[in-house]
Formats: sequence, structure tokens, C-alpha cells
Amino acid sequence: MNIEEITGKKNNIGIVEQKIFSFEGITLDSGIFFGPIDVAYETYGKLNEDHSNAILVCHALTGDEHLAGYHKEDLDAIIAEQDPIQKKRLVRKLAGWWDDMIGPGKPFDTDKYFVIGSNVLTGCHGTTGPSSIDPKTGKPYGLRFPIVTMCDMVKVQKKLCEHLGIEKLFCVVGGSYGGMHVLDWTVHYPDCVELAIIIASTAQVSPQAMAFDEISRRAIMNDPYFNHGDYYGQDKQPNYGTQTARMIGHMQYLSPEAMQLKWGRKLQDKDKPDYSWDCVEYEVESYLNYQGKIFTERKFDANSYLYITKAMDYFDAKHDFSSLAKAFKATKAKFLCISFSTDWLFPTPEVKSFVKALRRAGKDVAYTEIETDKGHDAFLLEFDTLSKLVKNYIEKNGDI
Repeated sequence: MNIEEITGKKNNIGIVEQKIFSFEGITLDSGIFFGPIDVAYETYGKLNEDHSNAILVCHALTGDEHLAGYHKEDLDAIIAEQDPIQKKRLVRKLAGWWDDMIGPGKPFDTDKYFVIGSNVLTGCHGTTGPSSIDPKTGKPYGLRFPIVTMCDMVKVQKKLCEHLGIEKLFCVVGGSYGGMHVLDWTVHYPDCVELAIIIASTAQVSPQAMAFDEISRRAIMNDPYFNHGDYYGQDKQPNYGTQTARMIGHMQYLSPEAMQLKWGRKLQDKDKPDYSWDCVEYEVESYLNYQGKIFTERKFDANSYLYITKAMDYFDAKHDFSSLAKAFKATKAKFLCISFSTDWLFPTPEVKSFVKALRRAGKDVAYTEIETDKGHDAFLLEFDTLSKLVKNYIEKNGDI
């Protein structure tokens, strides 16, 4: 039985596996040398003879290196599932998070390109992070892990590319949190990127977004089982705080229009309120509680959430330059920038601000705003429109 027969998906790249690259470490923005570092990554397609066809995909806030295809154990679980409805759910759930975009004939065509996904430094999917073992103590780092920046994360990605024999990336692409990595690549490695695709992102997080991040972190740190970050191995984990943090995040990813259309003020399986604290009464409450629950079921590390959001708050694409335009001056990349009309986490004016800076720096920039009611989540939901835009842009600029 082939992959298409098992999953019902055409042009799927099939079985993939996580790889680990280990190296001595890097000097962080804080001035500390930190190492050793493991990097979890996956690759799809083949690197051509002159290593000019590599595409690096930078994942969103709680994403990972698993971009497309299926791990063997996940495919076995799909095959074993007898219930047709549950099987369909597993096909969606266990595929790489950008499976619709990566594969033969897809926007990131693995018949032409060598696609790389890597988990960020501080992550919890195989890359060194707070849950990793500190070789000095033999225990998980916890909050003894050093604070890192977006630039530090990109330094690690650069080390991985060098390990793979890639000096220049044909394309670096990312949405949301990943889009900040793309901007950082073009500033710190101006000769190393040919095409930069930034989707629903920002050059600097707004005070409102920073405020939500801080509330999320406090929810985690005030959880009764957080134990100052040393909760590893405990029977009780800081799930209450982590679930609340995820709920706060999802509230930002949706638009008011989408929330009104999908739930409004509809009650959950009842005609009138129960006037009680002992139940979830509204559909929107049920949705947020469900998202929080599945997030902790994914075993996403609470400490990783703290570090990743902190790096986002520190991020400023301008860095030490006097203006954003000057920061972009040296880059040789061409840019495709995309925003979504109802995104209130990284709204259109924020995207337009760095588009203007790129144009002031004399860069080749294509910009599009996609009309949608799906808010920030449109990055993962508006597949048809996004797919056509990206595919056309790469084909137009993809003479490799």
C-alpha cells in the first residue's frame, strides 16, 4: 500500500525522519558562549550539484522541524486506525505542519528544491532547550538555560546550513514568528539569501503583543506546579498555566469577524446558561479550552514557551542600525511580503512599515494583502491563495 492509498493525499513526500546535528556552540547576543548544541531538522528533496537549490523554512511560535510527510510510527498509527473519521483526523494531525505547501509539484517543489526545516534553539522537539540535560549538572537546564534572541536562533540555523554544505540559500521563508527569522537572515547574512518570503510577520513586536506575551508567561510561572522551572520528572506539570498561555495565544490568532461567524454567543449544547462555575457554557469557551488541552497533550515544554516568547519580544530587525532601511541596505535578497486583512497580531500596517523600509533601501519587493476573515491564523488556513502567490513568485524568480 502506497502513501496516497493510506492517506488519500496526492503528491505527498512520504516517510521522513528527524535528524540531529550537534556542534560545539555559539556566542550568544548576551556575550555568553553556550554549547554544546543539538539541532533537530528534517530535509525533503535533493541538494543539487552546486548546492544552489536550498530552501529554509522557519517555523512559527510553537512549530517544529516536521514540515511535511509522515514519520513511520505515525503512518503505522494511521494504518492501524479502523474508524474512518478518526483515520481522517490522524491524517491531518500527523502530517507535517506545512504538508500542503511542500512536495512534488507544490509551491516548494521537492522535485526541484532541497527543503530544510529545523527546530529553533530553546525548542522542545530535539533542539537544545530548557528541557535538555545540562552536561555540567546531569539535570535539565530549566530556567538556568541562558536567555537567547532571534539572532541567536538564526546563528544556529546558519551553522546547520554550513553543516549541509550550503553557503547561499535560494529562499528563506517563514510565517509569523518564522517571518522574523527571515528578516534577521537578510540583515545578518546579507549575501546568503536570494529570495526572502515573509508572511504575516513584523520587524518589531508591538507593545500590545508584548503585553499578551507577558500575561502568557505569568500564567505559566504562577502555575502551582511550575516550581521555578524545575518541574521535570514531577507527577504534576504546570499544565494549567501552559493551557492558559495557549488560550491567550489563540485569542490573538483569530479575528473578531471569524469569532463572531464561527461561535458568536452560542451556548455549548444547551438552550440557556447553567449559572454555574462547574461547566463550560459558551462554544467559544469550549474551543479555547480544547486548544489549551491539546497543546499540553503535545508535550510542549512550558519553559520553551517562556524562552521563545521572550526572544520574540526582544526582536527588532533594525538591531544597532539607525533605521530599518539602513539595516536592510546590504542585503542582496528579493522580497515577497504578505499580510492578512484581519490579522490583529501582526496587522497590515506593521507589514507595510518594513515593506516601506525595504523600498527606501532600494530593494526588490513584492507586497500583497490577502482579504480574509480568518485573522492571523490565515497563514495556515488560506492555502489556495497563499499557494498560488508563493508558487508564482518562486517560478518567476526561480532560475536555479
